[in-house]
Amino acid sequence: MDDTLIQRLFDAARAAREQAHAPYSKFKVGAALLDEQGRIHVGCNVENAAYPQGACAEGGAISAMVLAGGRSLQAVLVLGAGDALCTPCGGCRQKLREFGADSLPVLVADASGLRARFTLGELLPASFGPDHLKARPA
Repeated sequence: MDDTLIQRLFDAARAAREQAHAPYSKFKVGAALLDEQGRIHVGCNVENAAYPQGACAEGGAISAMVLAGGRSLQAVLVLGAGDALCTPCGGCRQKLREFGADSLPVLVADASGLRARFTLGELLPASFGPDHLKARPA
């Protein structure tokens, strides 16, 4: 993945993060996804007073991608803050798996830039995905 594409994903995730609704945790997250058509889709976290009802940035970006007709993830960049890496949560890793292969690049950043690179397979080893539900000969 070239530096120009990474910068485009970073800029999109940073802009999305600025729109996050995080009045309770104050932990804003932005995500940018690249689809099979080369389009970038973004999402931000949206908290709710009933905490379990909030939405993660990755889920919002996936919804935007699907709405626009995208069906396959080519790259993901998640931008958060703090000393610890802001990797996708467990639920978001599974959501990413629905549209991405084990080799999907998952980039993790903070406001200063890219901090780590993973594949989805590294973050969600031995995952269960759509290929498990395909009909098999009896």
